[in-house]
This record gives sequence, C-alpha cells and structure tokens, in this order.
Amino acid sequence: MKVVIALGGNAIARHGEELGARGQRANVAEAVSALADIVRVHDVVITHGNGPQVGLLAMQGVAQSDGDPYPLDVLGAETEGQIGYLIESELSAVFPNNDVAALLTQVVVDPGDPAFTKPSKPIGRRVSAAEARDLSERFGWNFAKDGDGARRVVPSPEPRKIREIRTISLLLDTGVLVVCAGGGGIPVVLEPGGAPVGVEAVIDKDLTAALLARELGADWLLLLTDVPGIYRDWPRKDQLLERASVDEVRAMSLDPGSMGPKAEAACRFVESGGRAAIGKLQDARRLITGRAGTRIEATAQREA
Repeated sequence: MKVVIALGGNAIARHGEELGARGQRANVAEAVSALADIVRVHDVVITHGNGPQVGLLAMQGVAQSDGDPYPLDVLGAETEGQIGYLIESELSAVFPNNDVAALLTQVVVDPGDPAFTKPSKPIGRRVSAAEARDLSERFGWNFAKDGDGARRVVPSPEPRKIREIRTISLLLDTGVLVVCAGGGGIPVVLEPGGAPVGVEAVIDKDLTAALLARELGADWLLLLTDVPGIYRDWPRKDQLLERASVDEVRAMSLDPGSMGPKAEAACRFVESGGRAAIGKLQDARRLITGRAGTRIEATAQREA
C-alpha cells in the first residue's frame, strides 16, 4: 500500500528536552525504528513537524542579526533540510539498499486567508512577559499568553497545493523513500505570473499531510503522536476511541493546539476516500491492523 506518515514534534524533540543535535538524532533513530516494519512492506512518504526548531532558529536570528532576521519561509526551509537530513540519514542506516530522498517542499497558500490577520500557531519556547513585549516592539511579533509567560504565535493558513507533488510522485513510483513537506511545507503565495513568493507563516503539518496523502492517492494516512489516540473524555484518559466516524470526531471539543488539527486532517483524508488513524509512534504498525490507536471512518459502524 501507499502510506503517508506524519511524525509529531515529539519524534524529533521531546517535551522538556533541549534542542541539541545528539538528542534530536537519537529521537529520530527511535522513530525510524518504530516505522521500520511499515517501510519494509509498503511504499512510504514521511512528513514531520518543526515547531520547536523553527522557533529556536527565529530566536537565534534576532540575537545574531542586525535587525533583519530571516523570515519564516526561509526558516521553514532550513528546518526542512535539517530534520529531513536526520530522517534520511537514519532511514539509510536501517535500509542501506534503499534510495532515500529528503525534498524541500513548497506549499501554496491563499494570500487572502483570514489566518494572516489572526496569528494563532505557537512556535518556539515560552518567554517572559517582558521579553515578549520587547520582541513585539522590535520585530512586530505577536505573542499569546502561555502559563506564566508567552509564546510567539504566527499565521497558519490552509494548505492549498503542493508544488512538488509530481516530483514526489515520480520518486515514490521508482521505489524511493521520500521525506517531504516537513513543518507543513515552505509557505508560498503565487504571483500573477505563477512565480512562488515566500510568506510569514507556518502551515499545520497535519493538514498538509492530509493534502499530500490525497494528492498522491495514498491508501493510508497515519498521524503519529505521543498519546494512544483520541480520548472521548480528554483531558481524562478513561475512554480511548478505537473507531470514530467523521461526524463524531468533528462534534468533539479537541485541543486546537494538538489533537484538533490531527483529527481534522484524518477526517479530510477519509472524506477523500482514504483510511486514517491517529496514535502513538511506537504503535505505528498496529494502527494499520486496527490493534491500536483511533481509526477514523466515513460513517459510524452499526452493530447488526
């Protein structure tokens, strides 16, 4: 089968860990090990998050620049290359006879998307209220309260088109393991003549994964995170949904900063005719067989 796998941010940088090179490489190695059984059997495309990394690069940029830090589209490309390389390296170590390619991927967004006027996606580490005020005054950044501090929030427009989809499809058809659309892809808008221009945004990686899976005609979309699936009674963890219909999932109140986008991505892909599941990275293979996680279905399953 053709399987698109979206790795959550915890696959590269775990909560509470420093964003050091050794730690990220070790986490990626563990993630690749968890995916190995799927990669051996199916045609696989992997995408990944980049929120912590792009936030770190942005903070490093303002500390080192002369007032002209790199914009988010460039930082998105940097993190795609960084994380893509780590995943490519570990895949090549586990599958030395396979060709692996990490591809910088541009994703088209609508310049009129209302997200550009309502920044909501948090990136980077928490900072003090005073530091947030200073960065806001110096660079025009937006911040939202986070605990006793604040985190930068940026626009997160809807992904509309993946510019490199034909290249990805060609690589996949020739047996290449493809890593692409990391961090939701590099956000671009199209000029009247069709040329892409980067914009200040970070696209949700799960929504891009759903678009990627649909445009590739994938059979499965696996959205991997650090919890077993969707809980009916979140934040309690008493009722894990093993199966749920699109309507049932959309009626739930899910965290817009974590499970919400994953659930919406799964619903969109199921509506396009595919199969989708959400669950823990370590349960990746069992998600396909229905022995773990939450499987999203087009309609509710009725007992006879």
